[in-house]
Amino acid sequence: MLPGFFKLTFRYLLRQKGFSLINILGLTVGLTSCILIGLYIADELSYDSFNTQADRIVRVTMEYSRGSSTSQAAQTGTRVGPQFKRTFPAVANFSRLMLSAVVVGDGANHFRENKYLYADSSFLSIFSFPVLKGDPRSLRDPSNILVTASAAKKYFGSTDVVGKTLRINDDKNYRVSAVLQDPPRTSQIQFDMVVSFENLDASKTEQWWTANYITYLLLNKDVSPAKLESQLNAYMQTPEVRRQANLDGSDYLHYHLQPLKRVHLYSSLLGLEPNGNIVYVYVLFLIAILILAIACFNYTNLAIAQSSSRTGEIGIRKVLGALRIQLFRQYTGESLFVTAVALVLAVVTSVMLLPFFDELTGKQFGTSDILRAPVLAAIIAAGILIGFLAGAYPAVVLSGTKLIGILRSGFRITGGHAGLRRTLIVLQFVISLFLIITTVVILQQMNYIRNKDLGLDRDHVIVLPIDWRIHGSYAPMKAAVSRLPGVVNVSGSYNLPVSVGWSDGLSAMTDHGPVSFSINAIPADLHYISTMNMQLVAGSDFTNADLPANTTGGDTTKPAYRYILNETAVRKIGWTPEEAIGKIVSRGEAGIVKGVVRDFHFASMHQPIGPLMLFADTSYVHYMLIRVRGEQLPKTIADLQHT
Repeated sequence: MLPGFFKLTFRYLLRQKGFSLINILGLTVGLTSCILIGLYIADELSYDSFNTQADRIVRVTMEYSRGSSTSQAAQTGTRVGPQFKRTFPAVANFSRLMLSAVVVGDGANHFRENKYLYADSSFLSIFSFPVLKGDPRSLRDPSNILVTASAAKKYFGSTDVVGKTLRINDDKNYRVSAVLQDPPRTSQIQFDMVVSFENLDASKTEQWWTANYITYLLLNKDVSPAKLESQLNAYMQTPEVRRQANLDGSDYLHYHLQPLKRVHLYSSLLGLEPNGNIVYVYVLFLIAILILAIACFNYTNLAIAQSSSRTGEIGIRKVLGALRIQLFRQYTGESLFVTAVALVLAVVTSVMLLPFFDELTGKQFGTSDILRAPVLAAIIAAGILIGFLAGAYPAVVLSGTKLIGILRSGFRITGGHAGLRRTLIVLQFVISLFLIITTVVILQQMNYIRNKDLGLDRDHVIVLPIDWRIHGSYAPMKAAVSRLPGVVNVSGSYNLPVSVGWSDGLSAMTDHGPVSFSINAIPADLHYISTMNMQLVAGSDFTNADLPANTTGGDTTKPAYRYILNETAVRKIGWTPEEAIGKIVSRGEAGIVKGVVRDFHFASMHQPIGPLMLFADTSYVHYMLIRVRGEQLPKTIADLQHT
């Protein structure tokens, strides 16, 4: 039976080469798009689900109000985890994490490691990062270090490294006590090395504020995060806690609990890794369905259009006694066969396109991600469903054709399917126009983002991370870099101007009384404004006299800091830019407003520009910012490397 089916199918497909080619190519394009989009969606939805206790893990985020402003952050103080565990029986354990950058090595060879994780000793009992070698409990000893398999191979050439020593920041030796499996791609916690949280000076005291740490709680079974969250915030409103947190009047400090598996797609707060967005997942899923619908409609329309060429075949088979169900199976089988060919081509095409897809999405998919048994099973199941849906109606039309109708119509197939064909063609055009319009809108948005005036100029600025080794020679290095022919300006800052994480409270006295609110801050070196091509709307830039060491002249009663505020901060206080110059404001440290800078985007463009201050202080510099000329850029970079 099967040999006969394949013989008839091959004969028909070869006889209708153009029809077959169009259908196979259409289905291949549709299926390829769906496979790649499906890979991305599955990857996004699977974030952190590898943790065996994922349903019991929550991330703690903070929301706080100071004066008239409210702020949120994914970071918390050191007190949150231990205090909640002591106070609430629902909390089984906690782990505080902080990702840092260190210099690893000794002598002449040093490497900067950006994924150096500080974690409490409970880290491996909460999260499921398998231990390949060594003791999983060894994080209790602050002198131990846990490394991933890739880090072990990088520094020692193998994973048999337990007991060996790594020198960190040229001042402390750590004993390798365990080798961990590399974190999965779908983990929001990425690291190469892990050391005890006790190595941080901040671990010695518990504070509600100084929020630099990501805190996770492991809840007991059957605990409702929403119910626990309400209990936490009731506790934070008690007089004793408000006194500890220095909360006055209507100020508050609240905490929210985010289930681990929802953090990546549903949180807008930046944690250890960039977040995704569930809206993008829904949009991509809709696009995949629409692309498949176009391919199926195209197949159905072409199959019905070609039906008149099969009237002779249908008539002869009916005369010979073929039943309707036999004809239906034959024509549905042809559709499934065409879909199977397209499916094989789609899998091959998807594998070939993976490098380009990785570049587009910023992920790292491999051939194994497509060829895994569950993925292949899903692809085959989808192919069968698509083949049946695309071919079912043409099969019904062809198999239901009566012999007398064929003879009366002159070997033409007649019936009520013309209306359906017109409907499918209209739907194809509607979907195509929708996708075209959507693409145009997205391109316009991308063009808007590329050309949007951010209030600063990021082009031709080279960023050089400054670690503790370089910091001791920062001034002579800055001077040497400034003398290079291709360098226009050099400055430095604690954080990059497009990703400001420093948060403070600002207070000022106005004619209408005291004003206080939360504000972001950038500790910066001199020439920061000119290096980033920002615009001052009032006042002047920092000079050497504005550095804290030079402002007081030994008189501790004088304000030590000079501040430059952005327009939003000045407006929030209630001043004009000109009125702000020379006024006293405080972020815990009183200072004089030296200038007002034009608003610039220092966070995601999804967020409105908030209040910001710059203050001159080179002791916090973590990045050197080097503005270079556009011409002879390779030579300038080579000169920088040499310097």
